[in-house]
Amino acid sequence: MTHRVRALVVLVASSVTALALSASPAGAQQLVDAGKENGGGALAFVLFTVLVGLTFGVLFAMDRVRRRREREQDQQR
Repeated sequence: MTHRVRALVVLVASSVTALALSASPAGAQQLVDAGKENGGGALAFVLFTVLVGLTFGVLFAMDRVRRRREREQDQQR
């Protein structure tokens, strides 16, 4: 098999697998109920805040890695 055919087979197989796994009911994907009863709204807010903080932290780390790599490449030239 050539490299392109093998890549196409992997792409199709992974797409079919992802589609099959994501076909579950939408309600099963709701991890936290943000309703007013049982304080779920507060928990949902805290989890959302943590998720946003993690996202910015990862973006910041990725930017630092990119800048260091560029600095090292400039020094090698």
